[in-house]
Amino acid sequence: MTTLRSAEASSIAAPTITNPGVLSEMKARQSAKIRQLGQALIAAGLRTLDAQAAVLGLPRSTAWTIVKTRHKTSGLSAGSIERMLGSKLPPRARATIVEYVEEKSFGLYGGSRRQQQRFAVRLLGR
Repeated sequence: MTTLRSAEASSIAAPTITNPGVLSEMKARQSAKIRQLGQALIAAGLRTLDAQAAVLGLPRSTAWTIVKTRHKTSGLSAGSIERMLGSKLPPRARATIVEYVEEKSFGLYGGSRRQQQRFAVRLLGR
């Protein structure tokens, strides 16, 4: 039986994506999903930043970052998602956030397996 050194084991457990085309597609998919959240808020009649921030349960600056899709390339944080899911969201916006969590947990937006697991445990393991 062969044993792996920790460096070898960690490289197996956390593959990296080296193809920039694949990574850019993942990030584009992630931005599109976050854009859908903003569109769902507008469709629900929440047109002002104050109204959007209130319904998301987030500060105005964070809500602006989400609605304008100016978020970091890592996407929405687990903490922000927890706050949004704890607020009174319109049904379409809630469904979009749940889809985002599932897709990010399955690695559709990139990230190492460890990052995906931490994210999933924080949000899906409640």
